[in-house]
Amino acid sequence: MTEKTLGQSGLSIEPFVLGGNVFGMTAGRDASFAILDRFAERGGGMIDTADVYSAWVPGHRGGESESMIGAWLKARGARDKILIATKVGMMPGGLKPDRIRDAVQGSLDRLATDTIDLYFAHKDDPDVPLDEVLGAFAELVDAGMVRAIGASNYSADRLAEALRVSDANGLPRYTVVQPELNLLDRGQYEGALQKLCIAEGLGVLTYFSLASGYLSGKYRTSDDLGKSPRGARVGRYLEGKGPMVLTAMEAIAAETGATLSQIALAWVAAQPGVTAPIASATTVEQLDDIMGSLDLALTATQRAALTAAGA
Repeated sequence: MTEKTLGQSGLSIEPFVLGGNVFGMTAGRDASFAILDRFAERGGGMIDTADVYSAWVPGHRGGESESMIGAWLKARGARDKILIATKVGMMPGGLKPDRIRDAVQGSLDRLATDTIDLYFAHKDDPDVPLDEVLGAFAELVDAGMVRAIGASNYSADRLAEALRVSDANGLPRYTVVQPELNLLDRGQYEGALQKLCIAEGLGVLTYFSLASGYLSGKYRTSDDLGKSPRGARVGRYLEGKGPMVLTAMEAIAAETGATLSQIALAWVAAQPGVTAPIASATTVEQLDDIMGSLDLALTATQRAALTAAGA
């Protein structure tokens, strides 16, 4: 795979990032290790997780994904071969400096590592001044605990303000942005945020790149929603533009022989400013499918047809 520079983070990655939200949740130890083994075997380079994964599951406290990834990294001696991105900000305490300091140590311990390659503010915290947030991240960078920082779920205005605060105070900049982007959910990235990311040379890693699995074609009717724990989340796609997008994707599948998941990810990867989509898998077979998107280059006509279907 050809690596791409991840903004100004100093990191380079393949144009596909493995989502870690399923590890320790819908993927147990055996399945998680098999997926991670296959990801490494195929030359994958970055795994994305968060301290909050999967606190919403009854009996979970958060950190389950990081713990699973850390166990695999330690068992396989793979830390020097894999880049790790994780996040802080969704748990109680938000982005208060003390919370960031405590959270990073917890993540480092669970991940069985001394350094996080890319540390995201998981969402904006309007109750904490940006200079305090960025000052806390600066401490982590100076201590060698974090290599680069990023912002997830920030509006264009708040991200621009954060960049101004960094420049004015000599603080580390957010060099990577993580917005939601897929064929059906484009409002968070397209427009002002996309323009800002391109103008500032920021790396962009997109989440929900498969619309919670809807764009795999797995969910066609309401009866399909019980096929996985994510089913309840995709019900809103069954009407409106969802079926039209699937129809457009199926036409391209007939032309290319690619799967719907591969087409959806290839479209995201081709959007201006995007460095790589993030996608997760609960089986090795799913991983092989989605990583097959790396070999798919959509034509301009095909990209335009997909864009129009979801507009």
